[in-house]
Amino acid sequence: MPDLLKWSPFASSRRVSPFSTVLTSPSELLDSMERMFASTDGPAPIRVEEFVDGKTLVVRAEMPGVDPDKDVEVTIEDGFLRIRAERQEKEEHKDNGRYRSEFRYGSFSRNIPLPDGVKEEDIKASYTNGVLEVRAPLPDEAQPTEPKKLPITRW
Repeated sequence: MPDLLKWSPFASSRRVSPFSTVLTSPSELLDSMERMFASTDGPAPIRVEEFVDGKTLVVRAEMPGVDPDKDVEVTIEDGFLRIRAERQEKEEHKDNGRYRSEFRYGSFSRNIPLPDGVKEEDIKASYTNGVLEVRAPLPDEAQPTEPKKLPITRW
């Protein structure tokens, strides 16, 4: 049976051919859809790593070449962690009568859904060696309650 027919949304990602990748987790699928429908006029997505460390959600974003004090904005809005950054770099080289100039610029953004119950005031962000790290303590799991049967009223 071909690999494409064995696809599972919850298995690990794997290469099918040099030209395609099977997306096999919900977050990979959402990331892929964000990239597919992203406007060329809007900000490009930021590559992130997202995992749970003990009872803390950790999000790390690649952001080399940005000044976190001026160029990065981290907000919490509508249950999402929103990371936005803008990079502007310019290099000029003058050597032996030659001149070369290179530049990189652009804006980047990423929206990461936060679990229900995360307290905004407990979320912390830090920046080290080109990596933004956001840590959000996860809420304690709610105790399961007994199901309650609701009466049905007929009209």
